[in-house]
Amino acid sequence: MIRLIGGEVRKLFTTKLWLWMLLGAIAITALFMSFTIALDGSEGNPQPPLSTPEGQRNLFGVAGASGVFVLILGIIAITGEFRHQTVTPTFLATPHRGRVVIAKLVTYALAGIGYGAAVIAFAVALALPWLAAKDIDVSLTGNGIPGAMAGTLAGVAVYAVLGVGVGALVRNQIAAIVGSLVYLFVIEAFASALPKIRDYYEYFPGGAYAAVTGTSQPGVELLEPWQGGALLVAYGVVFSFAGTWLAVRRDVS
Repeated sequence: MIRLIGGEVRKLFTTKLWLWMLLGAIAITALFMSFTIALDGSEGNPQPPLSTPEGQRNLFGVAGASGVFVLILGIIAITGEFRHQTVTPTFLATPHRGRVVIAKLVTYALAGIGYGAAVIAFAVALALPWLAAKDIDVSLTGNGIPGAMAGTLAGVAVYAVLGVGVGALVRNQIAAIVGSLVYLFVIEAFASALPKIRDYYEYFPGGAYAAVTGTSQPGVELLEPWQGGALLVAYGVVFSFAGTWLAVRRDVS
């Protein structure tokens, strides 16, 4: 298994895709954090002020937006094998297909942790001097900020696992990526806004992700962080198990 994971790590760094995804994760974090800080205290802004613990948790929880890039990275990790027809020699080199998928899951979970750590470090470097310039005191050891950071780290890692699982289930790269983006940015957006569905949004993957990262949403009830984390992990386990199960049984040609 160690050799399989080592092989997946080498595949990950063979191209610059990991770097572009990391830059994208940092860019979206910078964009959302900039809007959050710049609009703080403006009229009509529904978000809590950054001088409050809730507002500060929301600010650092914004780093969780980087999860979408890790999700795509995980999808490409396995769908790329089918798209470029490298899946056959990969499975021939290791006839136990399930171990190959498990190696990918482990590799990209670790990559997700690395991405999460990078975007959190960037978020701290961006937020602290900007907030200091606005005379807003922030303690990185208080106000629930450590929990928000830990939740972001875990959430990004789980999203990487979800990406591998979705990729193994769908196999078609374009369909998997487009379908995931439509779900995240369209279906979940409607689910969090429509009155009859909003009461159940806390049980959606996005709702669980928001709970574990400590990001509150106006008018939306969320689970406790530990509950959201447990639910998000459950989603990751289900998708990874289903993807592994199908990868073992389906024809790869």
